[in-house]
Amino acid sequence: MSKILLVNGPNLNRLGKREPVHYGSTTLEDLETQLQKQAEGLDVTLICFQSNHEGAIIDKLHWAEDHGLDGVIINPGAFTHYSYAIRDAIAGIDVPVIEVHISNIHARESFRHESVTAPVSAGQIVGLGIQGYELALQAITKIAKGRNG
Repeated sequence: MSKILLVNGPNLNRLGKREPVHYGSTTLEDLETQLQKQAEGLDVTLICFQSNHEGAIIDKLHWAEDHGLDGVIINPGAFTHYSYAIRDAIAGIDVPVIEVHISNIHARESFRHESVTAPVSAGQIVGLGIQGYELALQAITKIAKGRNG
């Protein structure tokens, strides 16, 4: 059974309330429940984590490697665009990471167009709403199984 970590960064605890035009009405709790059901069907243990704090996210990425997890799905939120510390944490672990964003960051304000974390991630899914997380779970599960034989 694969173990996958889901990391949601700053302000994602406000899903369902925050800017529904961009992020929809699904809450973080709803999202995690939905993904837990999908994970069970994929024979995956999904560990969910959310923090508004950069250091806590970095610690959790290190934890993923130290505890033998098979993959990470991350929505770094605004840290996507400027956190070289999170970028370095992703680059510094031997665990595949898929970056996901609910909105299309490339079609929004210009400061959102660049992701400093995408170049060190296995892939990036943007603009597909909550479904992006479902696709990321499928993809990271396949990647993990390929690595584990």
